[in-house]
Amino acid sequence: MKHLLSIETLHSEQLTQLITAAERLKAQRGNHASQPLAGQTWAMIFTKASTRTRVSFEVGVRELGGNPMFLSKNDIQLGRGEPIKDTARVLGRMVHGCIIRTFAQQDVEDFAHFSQIPTINALTDDEHPCQILADLLTVKEKLGSWEGKKIAFVGDGFNNMTRSWMWAAKHLGFELAVASPKEHQPDASFLQALNAPQVSITTNPAEATKDADVINTDVWLSMGEENQTEKEARFGAYQVNEELLALAAKEHIVLHCLPAYRGKEITETVLEAHSDTIFQQAENRLHAQKAILESLAASKPSI
Repeated sequence: MKHLLSIETLHSEQLTQLITAAERLKAQRGNHASQPLAGQTWAMIFTKASTRTRVSFEVGVRELGGNPMFLSKNDIQLGRGEPIKDTARVLGRMVHGCIIRTFAQQDVEDFAHFSQIPTINALTDDEHPCQILADLLTVKEKLGSWEGKKIAFVGDGFNNMTRSWMWAAKHLGFELAVASPKEHQPDASFLQALNAPQVSITTNPAEATKDADVINTDVWLSMGEENQTEKEARFGAYQVNEELLALAAKEHIVLHCLPAYRGKEITETVLEAHSDTIFQQAENRLHAQKAILESLAASKPSI
């Protein structure tokens, strides 16, 4: 694996290997047997604001022996219109890898192609692979496995989180039920490409949540959509609350990738009742991303 660009392009063995590595790195934190990024500098290009992604990657690169270099869009010429392929060909000659958090999936893929250095998708509008790996690690820690489990996602049915969850279900074989307003469900072409009968789509949150082992949600409005009040108004029935959770499996867990807007996609009561799991999920970003970095370290170019 030279890059981590999406869950779609991984396969089941890669997913399970990364999660196993994340478990090991979590157990070894503070006492790593090796530092695979020693002598390496990793650029972090962020055109979207971040708390968990930035902190976890900066800490992760350092704990594996490397040096992170944070670059906002205002720090480099991308902010003035330089093509991503030109930025990529410059950085590819100077740094050992790049972590990108941006809007367009194509920008991450183009950077990987033109830079020829290991590239990590730290979030795009299409996918959020690092978050899904952390979420799967949390499911494994809390429930033992995702095998034989039903995972429900309540909210926007076609944002970067649900796309990544659907590809994970395709590769790993668990049941995924997505509840979303009709206007925000996956289109026919995506579902045809996905071709995953274990993924179901419904407008009924109760149907998706019934007997679910994991109930997952996210903000109703993604970054850049904050002023779309018409979209937000469609999600009133898609709140994760105590009434909805009463339909879930007895030993269920609740996930939220954060930040959370209490009183909208999740109630204050539910978030606090499940805060141990949700903040363990946030911590697991560090360990999952260290597993990615470790995996990619072997493919560093000579510069």
